[in-house]
Amino acid sequence: MPTPASNVTEYTVSSISAALKRTVEDAYGYVRVRGEVSGFRGVHSSGHCYFSLKDDRARIEAVIWRSTVQRLRFLPEEGLEVIATGKLSTFAGSSKYQIVIDALEPAGAGALMVLLEERRKKLAAEGLFGAERKRPLPFLPRTIGVVTSPTGAVIRDIIHRLEDRCPTRVLVWPVRVQGETAAAEIAQAIAGFDRLPAGGAIPRPDVLIVARGGGSLEDLWPFNEEVVVRAAAAASIPLISAVGHETDTTLIDFVSDRRAPTPTGAAEIAVPVRAELAARTEMAASRARSALVRQIERDRRELNALSRALPSAADVLANPSRTLDELAGRLARSLTANVGVHRAQLDRAGAGLAPSGLARLVSHARQRMGASGTRMAQALSVHAERKRSAFLATASRLRAEPIARQVANAWARLGEIDRRRNHALRQRLRADWQRLEALDKLLDAFSMSKEDVLKRGFALVHGPSGGIISKATEVPQGGALELEFADGRVSAVAGVGAITPKRPRRRTRVPDPGQGSLFDPDSAG
Repeated sequence: MPTPASNVTEYTVSSISAALKRTVEDAYGYVRVRGEVSGFRGVHSSGHCYFSLKDDRARIEAVIWRSTVQRLRFLPEEGLEVIATGKLSTFAGSSKYQIVIDALEPAGAGALMVLLEERRKKLAAEGLFGAERKRPLPFLPRTIGVVTSPTGAVIRDIIHRLEDRCPTRVLVWPVRVQGETAAAEIAQAIAGFDRLPAGGAIPRPDVLIVARGGGSLEDLWPFNEEVVVRAAAAASIPLISAVGHETDTTLIDFVSDRRAPTPTGAAEIAVPVRAELAARTEMAASRARSALVRQIERDRRELNALSRALPSAADVLANPSRTLDELAGRLARSLTANVGVHRAQLDRAGAGLAPSGLARLVSHARQRMGASGTRMAQALSVHAERKRSAFLATASRLRAEPIARQVANAWARLGEIDRRRNHALRQRLRADWQRLEALDKLLDAFSMSKEDVLKRGFALVHGPSGGIISKATEVPQGGALELEFADGRVSAVAGVGAITPKRPRRRTRVPDPGQGSLFDPDSAG
């Protein structure tokens, strides 16, 4: 029979989900929820964060949209107790209610300390805090880069302390040192100083100071952010951390090359005292002057001692002066004799230059030249004929027909060689395949497994006790036996009578009929 009509209002799934969404959002527009982060696996590829907040009795789903993630001071971490501020809503796709988080903060200083310790262990395990990464600071930097707030007392303390000790050029990169965007600005400032080129329009700092005054753990938290620590570790410029007071410790202190107790202390570490430096320079100069005076005095005494041992100038020049006088006297006589010798040679040469003598020399030279020209013409003719004969012989050998025949013969030989190679290869493969088949059959024949032996027609004899009997003398007279074949077992009874073991017959070697005997005259070839 038909079902009676009902007055209850019918809803579609979408309409009732929308009604529940409006009810939850109207009743709990903005709430603060305290709980432990559960199921956080990092930021999703879409930029959103999905996880749960739980306590000892309940769980609520949580979501942080991408636009909110970019404004958070820190990301949620698994097991961290937090206070989430946001609005309640529902997710119709799985019929769940959730909190859409707008702000997130640790639940007290204890939670921050737990987060700080976990982050410190993580970065230390990566080696960012190792002592081998620490770099020495320059003794006298020309330019100091300071990352801090431009309006606070920190930058004034640093500049005043530098002016008192050793005036140096200071570049300030203004950043926020507290708040949601402070960590990103500090990291960008460190990376920006590190990217400045050496010798550029803006001088590249020789050392960096990251400074901030004292404050609570929440106020100093930007210097514990992972992005700041990694930026300090990646910087190639030596870095001094001066965050808070002497009792305050942040993660940037572990990764920096030097930690200063205060911003003023960072200025004292960065530069030496100018007065002390001048005094040390003056002391070094004084010691250098004293050493130079002593060296000059010592050299003067040694020079005087050496000069006393040297002979006088007159003694040194006496022998060379006498030698010079003797050579000067001999020079005049030698010049006169030399002129006489050359005059005699000139007279003899002039006598040989008579016109008749010159005519004879020219005639002889002309005759030799004519004879040489005749011999040269004959030699060139013979050489040209020899070259012509050699060229003709070479040209006759280079005719196309003999070369074509040689090429054809070479191709024929190559084809025959290829045919013989293929035939030999096929023969070798056929022989190897036959050898492999023979070895496979031999392996099957010599297989020692029990089943293979029984399949070849053998049987196993089992005695009354079930053991295997391998000798005829072990068979009991009239005893029950069991014969095992390849396809089953058969019972049997041993026959009555004496059992005489048979001796193995000696095999008579039959000579190969294909080979004759050396002692048989009929078989002799």
